[in-house]
Amino acid sequence: MKAKPDLKLSTLINISFGFFGVQIAYALQSANISRIFATLGADPHNLSYFWILPPLMGMVVQPLVGYFSDKTWTRMGRRIPYLLFGAAVAVLVMCMLPNAGSFGLTVAAAMTFGLISLMFLDTSINMAMQPFKMMVGDMVNEKQKTKAFSIQSFLCNAGSLVGYLLPLMFTWIGIKNIAPTGEVPDSVKWAFYIGAAILIGCVIYTVAKVKEYTPAQMAEFREAAKEEDKKIAAENTDKTALKYALKVFFQVGVVQFFCWAAFMYMWTYTTGTIADTVWGTHDTASAGYQDAGNWTGALFAVQAVGSMVWALALPLFKNNKIAYSLSLLIGAAGFVLVPYCTNQYLLFVPYFLIGAAWAAMLAMPFTLVTNAFEGNPRMGTYLGLFNCTICIPQIVAAALGGLTLKALNSVQGNMLILAGVLLVVGAVCVFFISEKRKAAVQKA
Repeated sequence: MKAKPDLKLSTLINISFGFFGVQIAYALQSANISRIFATLGADPHNLSYFWILPPLMGMVVQPLVGYFSDKTWTRMGRRIPYLLFGAAVAVLVMCMLPNAGSFGLTVAAAMTFGLISLMFLDTSINMAMQPFKMMVGDMVNEKQKTKAFSIQSFLCNAGSLVGYLLPLMFTWIGIKNIAPTGEVPDSVKWAFYIGAAILIGCVIYTVAKVKEYTPAQMAEFREAAKEEDKKIAAENTDKTALKYALKVFFQVGVVQFFCWAAFMYMWTYTTGTIADTVWGTHDTASAGYQDAGNWTGALFAVQAVGSMVWALALPLFKNNKIAYSLSLLIGAAGFVLVPYCTNQYLLFVPYFLIGAAWAAMLAMPFTLVTNAFEGNPRMGTYLGLFNCTICIPQIVAAALGGLTLKALNSVQGNMLILAGVLLVVGAVCVFFISEKRKAAVQKA
């Protein structure tokens, strides 16, 4: 019997490289959905409702991908078939969504078309995204997981950087950033087209470079993990280990609730906030609003840079919980500052700070949970279910967004201050997470 080996840095990168392309698609969606639907004619108080669909689809799709991929063994691998199918569908839908207002449809019909496209886009992105997390859980030993998820976080944010900047880049080279009322500008359309091409290229690279472990190898690793547990604990049963793992699962889930609700409000209300505070407009058809839409992508790119920098620092912390909590507090400070920055370049500061929270959210929860479920043959299923701790808070936040905005005097900037408060609560909850297995088993 042998334990999972230490993997080369190049192998760790290859496992997650396709995530770079997937995240470009996700970044284009998160930075432009409010802009697209506002351009189609949605009222600001209703914008958050359009955000219910993406996490809802993620909550349905990712557990299913985890469950079925746990039982799938093909020549291509265990997780890779789902990755390929999801990426292929995402490419097709990315070419459809930004054209929702270009077919001469009524406002209601255009929004319906956009919603259906969004549903398929988020379904396919989730199908392509989840296998990368599962492959780290399958192939990387416990010692290297923080490093592996930090690499994944770095590549994720590098992809975000590209996705967020694409509309602004196309505007700079002369592609129109305004369009007739109800239509999405060409700069956004071309961003989605190019993003789709990069996505499929990156996924094909990972498929070509990564060979998943065989069922026999996985069984051998599980046996080795059990033997290692026997050295640590005299009474380590599957039942007690699972009880401990589920405890960590729910404790991390509480932190996730506050974090993802906060970021849902950032994605929904950043464009409206800076259009008001920097450009002084609420007219979604105006050049100022569309400029604010482009600048939202630039700010999210700054957030991605901040996240990449902080992702490199996270493995240097000896205590995961301190690193996690500190990251969330830094992000909270960034959120609170946003509405008070009336200069578009000064906004770089708070969004860079927000990147620290994002880096921790991408790396720390999965490090803690996969470590807790180490050796469990149904890890993919549990990671799929863990995605509910990402999706449910977004659904709740989106469902309450309109009412909350009214309660906060219909000022979109106040929603970002609320996001900061939510991150502070999440930072406090981090310290209630049980990180060591000694909480579940007795010492020998």
